[in-house]
Amino acid sequence: MKLLSFAIPCYNSKDYMEHCIESILPGGDDVEIIIVDDGSKDETAAIADRYAAEYPDIVKAVHQENGGHGEAVNTGLKNATGKYFKVVDSDDWVDLDSYKKILDKLREFEQENTQIDMLLANYVYEKEGAKRKKVMRQTGFPRNEIFTWSDIKHIYKGHYILMHSVIYRTELLRSCGLKLPKHTFYVDNIYVYKPLPYVRTMYYLDVDFYRYFIGRDDQSVNEQVMIRRIDQQIRVNKIMFDDVKLHEITNEMCRKYMYSYLEIITTISTILAIISGTDENMAKKDELWAYMKEHDEETYKKLRHGVM
Repeated sequence: MKLLSFAIPCYNSKDYMEHCIESILPGGDDVEIIIVDDGSKDETAAIADRYAAEYPDIVKAVHQENGGHGEAVNTGLKNATGKYFKVVDSDDWVDLDSYKKILDKLREFEQENTQIDMLLANYVYEKEGAKRKKVMRQTGFPRNEIFTWSDIKHIYKGHYILMHSVIYRTELLRSCGLKLPKHTFYVDNIYVYKPLPYVRTMYYLDVDFYRYFIGRDDQSVNEQVMIRRIDQQIRVNKIMFDDVKLHEITNEMCRKYMYSYLEIITTISTILAIISGTDENMAKKDELWAYMKEHDEETYKKLRHGVM
């Protein structure tokens, strides 16, 4: 068994995927890199095959028909043999020094026969043209120690874990039934959110590990792109709302954290509709709220009357 599996979803990624792969290769034989070619039409498949041939003990190349980012993550998880699992998008990369510290910590857990469900680290916005890099830390979580939900003293409004921050135990992702929808953007929120009630032990290593590139005009987090894709944002919002019945979560702090997470996602859906300025999108916003009220009025009321 490998210690850590990386899945790299790739779609027409020939211009930047090598930088991503090269940043992960220093992990050596403790890691595996699963390059998922999601039906690319450029040289992505050939690059993936070349790395798999050059590093047969580390790199796997998996080719599939185009299914979108979520299906590529599903494929990566299905093929993973590592105890822990991490997704790195093909235009992002990892910091070498932080990477070494994370692997050292995971090895230490193995040597001590200690199992954690989730390891958290920081991510850095690598915004094109920006001189200062914004570091996103895990506000409110204990640092450099194993902790549980009950050890968290305060939930900060506006803070939520992104896919960039998290390494999950592979078997936990499988046992919670995680399966991301095809051909849908913003599924990284489902990826983080759905497993949280199954998480018992966590560790926050305060290192700037993940480098999140911001700058492409077609990037899914571009505001105008998000407005054009509001149907997919709302679809993800509904899946998150349906997948976990929050009032059934017994741990109070986990429940509070997940309410806060869902509140943020619902606020994003609502604000995108408002700033779009179209009657069509305002109707979609109203339909989302009506859907939540119909399917879980208790959670609906808490979201509707919350601060955000």
